[in-house]
Amino acid sequence: MLLNLMAGLPVMLFCLLMQAVFVTICLRQYVHFRHAQPAESQWLNILLLSMVMLLMMLGNFVQIAIWATLFMLLNEFDQFATALYHSAVNFATLGYGDIIMSSRWRLLGPLEAANGILMFGVSTSVMTAAVMDVIKHNMEKLQQRKRS
Repeated sequence: MLLNLMAGLPVMLFCLLMQAVFVTICLRQYVHFRHAQPAESQWLNILLLSMVMLLMMLGNFVQIAIWATLFMLLNEFDQFATALYHSAVNFATLGYGDIIMSSRWRLLGPLEAANGILMFGVSTSVMTAAVMDVIKHNMEKLQQRKRS
């Protein structure tokens, strides 16, 4: 068990740090585009929300690939595609069970699942913040029109 923690925790910490970078970039770009466009439009909102979703998903996909790379380095899989599939199943907490790791490294699966569920939560909170901001801006525009 200690061996699994020694291998998995640094990867998990790296993934957490990397997701923080993706969140920072995503939110900065969102704020930049939101304030760079003086005219409010439905297409701008669609573009902004799509950008947020795509960046968050990209961050999750990169983390899945990082875990798959760890599995390859531990010689658990012969092909990266298989390691990537197994990693995605762990990260998304699907747990198909059609591919399993050796008993030596099997506890890495729950570690990756904990990482994945946390990161999907972070991604969801970023997307929720963006949606709430779009709603706020639309409400402000409606109130301004009513006053005019």
